[in-house]
Amino acid sequence: MIQRVGIIGAGQMGSGIAHVSALSGLDVHLFDVQEAALSGALSSIERNLSRQASRGKIADADVTAAMGRITTGQDHAAFSTCDLVIEAATENEEIKRAILKDLVPHLSETALIATNTSSISITRLAAVTDRPGKFIGMHFMNPVPVMQLVEIIRGIATDHDTFTAVNELAERLGKTVAVAEDFPAFIVNRILLPMINEAVYTLYEGVGNVNSIDTAMRLGANHPMGPLQLADFIGLDTCLAVMHVLYEGLADSKYRPCPLLVKYVEAGWLGRKTGRGFYDYSGDEPVPTR
Repeated sequence: MIQRVGIIGAGQMGSGIAHVSALSGLDVHLFDVQEAALSGALSSIERNLSRQASRGKIADADVTAAMGRITTGQDHAAFSTCDLVIEAATENEEIKRAILKDLVPHLSETALIATNTSSISITRLAAVTDRPGKFIGMHFMNPVPVMQLVEIIRGIATDHDTFTAVNELAERLGKTVAVAEDFPAFIVNRILLPMINEAVYTLYEGVGNVNSIDTAMRLGANHPMGPLQLADFIGLDTCLAVMHVLYEGLADSKYRPCPLLVKYVEAGWLGRKTGRGFYDYSGDEPVPTR
């Protein structure tokens, strides 16, 4: 049974996974190469737990207990006692491969590895490690404490016991599992990102402005968030990375990233996290940039 979980990457996804894991009674070790990211993650987790408590979703005692289950550090040696390590670094295959190579010498023989990739081949990442049978994809949705879904993706070499253990863990975290095959972008992003890319094309070709496109999809398709607003929330660099994976992995022109999306990323306009994307977030209310 999985009880001690290591998490690599203290960004939005890593801290969210740490939050739900600790709240579910798991012992968590959160790793990041930047000390500031670790302190920021702890503050964010405590703030989000306290918000849940203020809304009556958890008890005040749960906040203290969950925070007490989380340790942080920048030393790989702490992973030696982990039953599972979840890699939650940026959506870049070379970075993930380097992280996995550094990780494996520090693991016990029985430890499992999961990657939180939203699009990259599980089989290819597993081949970097010394344990492809104990490697699996565990794609959480953002924000992790709120979103109910986890995509579980087996690589070609993933053992059934690994698949079973990670499914049970997801259920323990209060998540609903969707099992996906190991093809580019899996299920959610295979469907969602081309829609976002098409919305950017609609903007690029002048069919509608940012406000019109988002309003049309919110009120015309009953989406809770417009596709361009959602792209800003996800991060335009992540959107572009997933579209590249689809385009290169499936060799179909319908997955070609929109040139306007490429330009925004080249400009460093990555959405909410940089304060500017399809909306400008510098004021009290987001303002469309086109």
